[in-house]
Amino acid sequence: MPCRFYLGIDVAKAKLDCLLLDTANAKRKAKSLTNSAAGLASLLDWLAKQQISLDELQVIMEPTGVYHEHALFALAQAGLAVSLVNPAQLRKFAQGIGVKTKTDAADSAVLARYGAANHPPAWQPPSVLARELRALLARRDAVAQDLQRERNRAEKAATAIDIPQRVQQSLDEAIRFLQKELAELQRAINQHIDNDPELRRIWTLLHSIPGVGERVADHMTALLAARQFQTAEQLAAYLGVVPVEWQSGSSVHGRPRMSKAGPAHLRQLLYMPAVVAKSCNPHVRALYDRLLAKGKPKMSALGAAMRKLAHLCFGVVHSGKPYDQNWAIKT
Repeated sequence: MPCRFYLGIDVAKAKLDCLLLDTANAKRKAKSLTNSAAGLASLLDWLAKQQISLDELQVIMEPTGVYHEHALFALAQAGLAVSLVNPAQLRKFAQGIGVKTKTDAADSAVLARYGAANHPPAWQPPSVLARELRALLARRDAVAQDLQRERNRAEKAATAIDIPQRVQQSLDEAIRFLQKELAELQRAINQHIDNDPELRRIWTLLHSIPGVGERVADHMTALLAARQFQTAEQLAAYLGVVPVEWQSGSSVHGRPRMSKAGPAHLRQLLYMPAVVAKSCNPHVRALYDRLLAKGKPKMSALGAAMRKLAHLCFGVVHSGKPYDQNWAIKT
């Protein structure tokens, strides 16, 4: 149900700019605090002085790297309903209501108005184990990127003239170190998943899908253990792999495009599995071939294959049953 009060919080590394909107009389109260434990305690005291019951208040925040996480967890643990807003949606909302000013105070006001207009669902805190898995995966991916960069440098050095021996030695040492670190992180991830029955259950179900390899299973396990999705369409929308229509009247007929509204690294992760799945996964292959037969571009059909993989991931986890190629193929 809609609340009476909406608290928009614009998060920066050092401070929190807050705006409390009372929808009953359109009154606003602003407050700026430090982004720290002391600042959050002051914020809760300030809210208590406003004599607002918890069921009348919704907090609206925008994810900003890691700087929002302390406030997010602290406010949720205090019993407040906290919602995270997609930054792209927030920018479009600000443009729609004619807000051109870009300041921390203005952003907090836009957040409060967005909450009052859209009533976004409350954020549910993931388990400690799910958060730890996400942190391990983020570190592994960072090390993998560093390793690829060093390999690229080594490849360039191999074709260059007069590369000093010390440079080549440094590259070889860095590559060996990163390879070792990457293997150790992967072992830690595998052990972390194996040690928890729920994480292991989700991972095993996901890995049963043809086209879903270990890396995709790792990341999708972290996602599905941390967030609750009610339908496969919700998962696909979160990942940003749903088509967006672009047409108006009889003259404007743009080609549908992928929304790309969710985390980019997960969409990138689904791309190659979709390429593989269109050959080895009966459900994905049926959809891909049908779209090509209708004259759809290959990239559009591949986007649909990514969406189908997301649907299958939701299906096996939601049903608790491993992938079955004999399921009725619905494209």
